Amino acid sequence: MGATVKSSTSVRNGVAQPHAVTQVQRAVITTAPATGATRVDPSQPITVSIAHGTLTSVRMTNPAGKVVTGALGAGRTSWRSSEDLGYGRRYTVAAVGTDAQGHAVTERSSFTTVNPVAQVHATIDRIGGYALTNGATYGVGIVPIVHFDNAITGKAARAAVLKTLSVTTSPHVVGAWAWYGTQDVHFRAQSYWPSGTKVTVAAKVYGKDLGHDVYGSADVQASFTIGRKEIAIAEDNAPKGVDKVRVYRNGTLVRTMNTSMGMHSGTYSGGNYIDFHTMQGTYTVLEHDNPAIMSSQSYGLSPKDPGGYAPEPIYYSTKISTDGIYLHYLDTIYAQDNGIDVSHGCLNLDHPNAVWYFDHSMIGDPVQISGTHGPTIDVAQGGDWSVPWTKWQTGSITGE
Repeated sequence: MGATVKSSTSVRNGVAQPHAVTQVQRAVITTAPATGATRVDPSQPITVSIAHGTLTSVRMTNPAGKVVTGALGAGRTSWRSSEDLGYGRRYTVAAVGTDAQGHAVTERSSFTTVNPVAQVHATIDRIGGYALTNGATYGVGIVPIVHFDNAITGKAARAAVLKTLSVTTSPHVVGAWAWYGTQDVHFRAQSYWPSGTKVTVAAKVYGKDLGHDVYGSADVQASFTIGRKEIAIAEDNAPKGVDKVRVYRNGTLVRTMNTSMGMHSGTYSGGNYIDFHTMQGTYTVLEHDNPAIMSSQSYGLSPKDPGGYAPEPIYYSTKISTDGIYLHYLDTIYAQDNGIDVSHGCLNLDHPNAVWYFDHSMIGDPVQISGTHGPTIDVAQGGDWSVPWTKWQTGSITGE
């Protein structure tokens, strides 16, 4: 209701004179959410506004009496909280204002935030379960992964999760999220990331129902930069010729290395077939270990079986698969120089080459392997880049 004008009279020189008296409206304070509200989203700001007046103070407190931070807006006609609230808590708001004539008006309200049946924690990782380091520089094949510590099941829940995820890039890069299992969502660019790209990955899950009344425990975010473009291309030409690993940096060949890959055979151990072929497909550098402790037991071959071996240190080891394929130093020089495959799946290098690749490769650098006649590396082993883009775009790389 607007201000109203009432007529009245006064007497001047014996003659009645009309004049107007303005009636000022009372100030009205409104809070959002309204008092008594339940299941309020704790990630959304609480607001207070006043009509026909100005706010002089707003005090919002949690059940323990702690004041929630917030600030008055320009003109002192509004207030907005500036921190996330807790789950399952009752908050009280006490607001004071004045109208145009200085008359005080107060408003007191309370509400309760949503109380989930459970909470799920998210982390931002990379292939292999390693944390993706904020501020790091990675190779052009890096794959960010949002990992949840509990399963996300059902189409509706998965759709709710995807709405909370974002990837911001400069310059723009075409990419897509795809589920792997029930706890991991991978993001891959359509092609390798352009060098110099700035990337921020965020999961804004706090306050969001991720299905079955399960809510995210906290938002997470990580930013990184894409470094120079380095790709290693390994070709298994045995027995036709010497196996080579050629390293290209920004399109220019910078290193050619002889190698010995997985022997073209396998064996049985405990009723299981152990394949010694090096898997084909696109890997990425996952870690640098000096030394890596390797044992045939890690891939199911007992050290007591023929071809098995006990744990031993292997130096200058660059890991490229989650199940233990490395480019590493091993003194199999005759095999490396003569195109003879003698390893259990790794790529053996001589000492200078192993040291060089260990020193010059970066986490996320692609390693493309072909000609081994082995199976193709799958996502469980770190083969995200071996998944066809058309398959990736379906939103699931496990067929679920």
